[in-house]
Order: sequence, then structure tokens, then C-alpha cells
Amino acid sequence: MTGHPDVPAPLRIVVADDQASVREGLVVLLGLVPEIEVIASAANGEEALRLVADKSPDAVLLDLHMPVLDGIETTRRLTEQYPGVAVVVLTTYADDSSVLAALQAGARSYLTKDADRADIVQALRSAATGLSVLDPAVRATLLAAATSPPKKPPGQRLPEKLPDGLTLREAEILSMIARGMTNPDIAAELYISAQTIKSHINRIFAKTGSANRTAAIRYARDHHLG
Repeated sequence: MTGHPDVPAPLRIVVADDQASVREGLVVLLGLVPEIEVIASAANGEEALRLVADKSPDAVLLDLHMPVLDGIETTRRLTEQYPGVAVVVLTTYADDSSVLAALQAGARSYLTKDADRADIVQALRSAATGLSVLDPAVRATLLAAATSPPKKPPGQRLPEKLPDGLTLREAEILSMIARGMTNPDIAAELYISAQTIKSHINRIFAKTGSANRTAAIRYARDHHLG
């Protein structure tokens, strides 16, 4: 008699993250867990979709902000094309729009990158059996969004077409910067963490070519965003 029928087969997963250091770190970290088998890794959403088609994993662990095809659209396509593959989001961002967009797209679980290995393994195993796992920061964000009064409209209506690839959330934050709001003010207004605000602002500076807040404010005014 060969094998051990009472021992479940390892969970086969694909890891998708555009940061090589993070991606490789996750592959090594999860490779040490006997019940997990990392069968492939991807640097963007399109690559993740190709690997899922080729490898038929049980679950995909993916970041939201990736080039070529972002995590939200990747999640949506995975859910439509491969409904049996569980999607677990592991990202820096725990703001309400990111969480809701990912869950609406079909993600079964949502973790932030301060989750430890045990949390990630539990989320992958639960998602593969159809259950959802949200880490405490994400639950708190959703609760705050659900119980808060409607947000006041911004001081200025944002244009429909945004310049330089800015997302709606980035334009909103840039507009708030232009109105003189500090990072803590913006975090409190949008119910997101100070670290998430910093990440958004770094991307805003990169997209707008702004070296500092003063340059970003000038950009916002030149483009009718503040």
C-alpha cells in the first residue's frame, strides 16, 4: 500500500506581486509550509491569468496594484473564467474603496501585508474551501465605512477625465492636499491608514512629476483638481 490517504494533498497556489522582493519572499515563506505548494509566481495580472490557465491552482495570492493588469480586474477575470480558483488579496492598501472593489470583483479573502505566515496560510486554506477571511484592519475599515455618515462632497468637483493616469482616489487625495489638508486629516476623512495615505501620495508624486507637496499643489491647480 502506498501513500497516506488520510493526509490531504498540498494546496496548490500561484503568487502574483509586481515587486520581485515581495514575490520571492512569499514564495520562500509559503514554501516552508507542508500543506502549501507554490506552483508558480507572476509579476502582473495578465501573467497570473496565463499561469492559472496553464497550472490550474487551488488558489491565487495576489497584490492589488500591479502593472499591465491590476489586481481588481485580475480578480474579476479569474472569478468569471475560473470560479473554482479562490482569490486571496494580500496588499498594502486597506482603504474602503480597495476592499469593496476587491470583494465585489470576487476575492474571497483580503489581507494586508503585515499579516504573518499563519494568517496567510489560514486565509488560503479557508478561501479554497469557500470561506472568507478578512484581517482586523480590513474588518475595521468596512465597519467604519458602513456606519459612517455620507462623506461630504469635496470642495471642488473633479473633472471626468483625469490627467496622467491618476485614479479617482488619487485625484481626491490630491485635491485634499491642495485644500491644505494634512495626511492625518485626509486619513480621518477617508477612513484609511496614514501608511495607505503615504503610499497614495508617493504614487501621486510619481505620476504628476512632483518633487514635493508644493509642486503637487501647483499641479492640482493647473489641472483644476484643487
